[in-house]
Amino acid sequence: MTENTQQQTAPTTELPTQYAPAEVEGPLYERWVERGYFEADAKSEKPPYTIVIPPPNVTGSLHLGHAFEHTLIDALTRRKRMQGFETLWQPGMDHAGIATQNVVERELAKEGKSRHDLGREAFVERVWQWKAESGGQISGQMKRLGDGVAWSRERFTMDEGLSQAVQTIFKKLYDDELIYRAERIINWCPRCLTAISDIEVEYQDDDGELVSIRYGEGDDSLVVATTRAETMLGDTAVAVHPDDERYKHLIGRQIKLPLTDRTIPVVADTHVDPEFGTGAVKVTPAHDPNDFEIGQRHNLPNLAVMDERAIITAHGPFQGLDRLEARSAIVAALRAEGRIVAEKRPYTHSVGHCSRCKTTIEPRLSMQWWVKVGPLAQAAGDAVRDGKVKIHPQEMEKRYFDWVDNLHDWCISRQLWWGHRIPVWYGPDGEVVCVGPDEQPPTGEGWHQDTDVLDTWFSSGLWPFSTLGWPERTESLEKFYPNSVLVTGYDILFFWVARMMMFGLYAMDGTPPFHTIALHGMVRDQNGKKMSKSFGNVVNPLDWMDTYGSDAVRFTLARGANPGVDVPIGEDWVQASSKFANKIWNATRFALMNGATVEGELPDPSEMSATDRWILSRLNKTVAEVDAFYDDYQFSKLSDALYHFAWDEVFDWYVELSKTTFFAGGEGARVSGRVLGEVLDVMLRLLHPVVPFVTETLWTTLTGGESVVIADWPKDSGFRDAAAEQEIALVQRVITEVRRFRKEQGLQDAQKVPARLALEGTTLAAHEAAIRQILRLQPEGEGFSATASLPVAGATVALDLSGTIDVEAERKRLAKDLAAAEKEKAQAEAKLGNEAFLAKAPDNVVDKIKGRLAKADEDIARIQTQLATLPQA
Repeated sequence: MTENTQQQTAPTTELPTQYAPAEVEGPLYERWVERGYFEADAKSEKPPYTIVIPPPNVTGSLHLGHAFEHTLIDALTRRKRMQGFETLWQPGMDHAGIATQNVVERELAKEGKSRHDLGREAFVERVWQWKAESGGQISGQMKRLGDGVAWSRERFTMDEGLSQAVQTIFKKLYDDELIYRAERIINWCPRCLTAISDIEVEYQDDDGELVSIRYGEGDDSLVVATTRAETMLGDTAVAVHPDDERYKHLIGRQIKLPLTDRTIPVVADTHVDPEFGTGAVKVTPAHDPNDFEIGQRHNLPNLAVMDERAIITAHGPFQGLDRLEARSAIVAALRAEGRIVAEKRPYTHSVGHCSRCKTTIEPRLSMQWWVKVGPLAQAAGDAVRDGKVKIHPQEMEKRYFDWVDNLHDWCISRQLWWGHRIPVWYGPDGEVVCVGPDEQPPTGEGWHQDTDVLDTWFSSGLWPFSTLGWPERTESLEKFYPNSVLVTGYDILFFWVARMMMFGLYAMDGTPPFHTIALHGMVRDQNGKKMSKSFGNVVNPLDWMDTYGSDAVRFTLARGANPGVDVPIGEDWVQASSKFANKIWNATRFALMNGATVEGELPDPSEMSATDRWILSRLNKTVAEVDAFYDDYQFSKLSDALYHFAWDEVFDWYVELSKTTFFAGGEGARVSGRVLGEVLDVMLRLLHPVVPFVTETLWTTLTGGESVVIADWPKDSGFRDAAAEQEIALVQRVITEVRRFRKEQGLQDAQKVPARLALEGTTLAAHEAAIRQILRLQPEGEGFSATASLPVAGATVALDLSGTIDVEAERKRLAKDLAAAEKEKAQAEAKLGNEAFLAKAPDNVVDKIKGRLAKADEDIARIQTQLATLPQA
């Protein structure tokens, strides 16, 4: 029915009685690595399938977000490897400039030193030493998870080859006038003393104060409001809307700036919203990005009043104060002069903080290096618009376009020591020379290199091709570029993904870095809440792996993965997945002990029972479903399909329905044993990409094959048997109905009940033995009395309940339940019949009462049926 061409040895049925993940997972992974299953051969004639790992920070450790993303990528690559592709899952780590520098600086602080005590060269050497000793612990954790990455190709964004790629593209962009140096407003961290990217700014609601200040005197005065009173020392104008009648007489005039000896102009600018506040805004071009734009339009001076540590530098009584100290002092001084018109305290507003040290960000005018993103962003947008790159799910395209179509120039310089140093030299007479990787930097007195390093995103933006040897045209680059798919979180769609798109198209002659961008959501706790140390809900996935095994963690994450949607996860779900792994183990072990085999050809369908044909029909439908879900990145749906096929259809139905056949022995048992072996073989291969460890052990035991990692991916043979599926559906209906009735009568699962089965003339007749065994129905004996009769699926099941239950006690219990249901119905009907209540009650309350009424009606009908089927006294 399906193909598996891998060479096999004689299978063994020896399996431990219980599955112990801790004993299995480590040795299995080492065996896979030793045998080179995850390596990629650039000379192979197989079609390529490439995915890069979103490089984790060298300072990081495996968190649930990593485990989630890696599970999805590993599932994709394992399946493609089984389908005959030359797969490359490219591993590596990011040097994480600011994060790594902070880690090492904290280590130095314990010694009472700073990086300045060491000097730049010695400090960078210290970082490399830390990286060798402590960095990269995530690699070992990835192995625990089962990541099938090509370890021999592991890269680091500060490797020599990647450094050459960075210098090459910087030089190319510079020569094409797409990199320039200019003074602009940037996000500045006064603690880390560097510009930081937008993604490194975390916004939170802080309590501050909003003060309204009167500028000017008498009829020539106006009022502005601010949360940052300290910046008024750097004001160089007040702006109003040109059509605002309140201020037209002031436009172009000078007014007195309080607490200073300066006057500043009133300018007209359409950026001002006349409906917001007083319609007048203070303009501080050196300390606010919007004010900077206004200043550029009106040729205003840029007056910086804070240094890099956010200390006030303006002359006067506030000089030397920290910005927050200055804020209070300035408000007090303004209040003393009678210039505070209004104060609102506390005033809650969104404030940016450094994601590394949590310091409040300061917008700061600074000389920095920039990428002119206009043409690059246009190409990145067009690649998606033209269909060269597909975004999945498609509804995320709008967010992508909203970003790339409105990109501002990108500040790429950072005032750090750890990172790719900007390859620009300055001469004694103002010369500026950009040096490529094969060029010698200028030497001589007065020449020096730029002290800044590049934003981490600059080097990680080259990741899809720099890891393959670019700028050299290597075999790996020719074979594995572009990537087949990028699997990453929607949260970095704008930052990492957009930069890779821009750089890939630019460096690789218009070839995008990947064909598909598959976006996933964020992992949250079981209540849908963001995981945070402050919330106390952060989970270490290694703890769950220790307790339940890596397969259980992987299956839980995959089962929650709907494209672009956040994933809630709780320990009880991991526990349930662990039970699933154990179910696979125990059921396969039982099957092996009872004749399941892959030896010999699969029997002809004419030799099979309806149960055999049914499970093979369902098997091939499942193969087709799983393939379709994989191709659409529907990990949750494919996991659910596999779960229900394995647990419900194979173990709960097929194995149970076939037990009488196995126990009877003979030809029927041989045929069903081969069918069950086929089903397990295919099922384990389908499950392998998501739960690799347990399936490897079971599959090699079942088939004697070398490894399921390199086994053939199952194919849908096209076999379908609608008649068998319909027949088994009737069997399932009978069993389900009788089980329900037994439960309602309070019978234990193992309790045997005499029964007469009238199955003649139906397809159910061939299944009587299986039905009786599953339902614990004994043959009718002498004195049989049909005290209950169940018509179902064209047949009748008559049961003799005398002697099995206390009829009188059961009648009393049901009567009590019936009275309660009737009371609930009466109360619900009374409320729904009350016009005054209906006129006032919200719709959701009315709907809830209607639901109670419907439930009461169902309960009444069910209980009355149970009473009617009880034996007569």
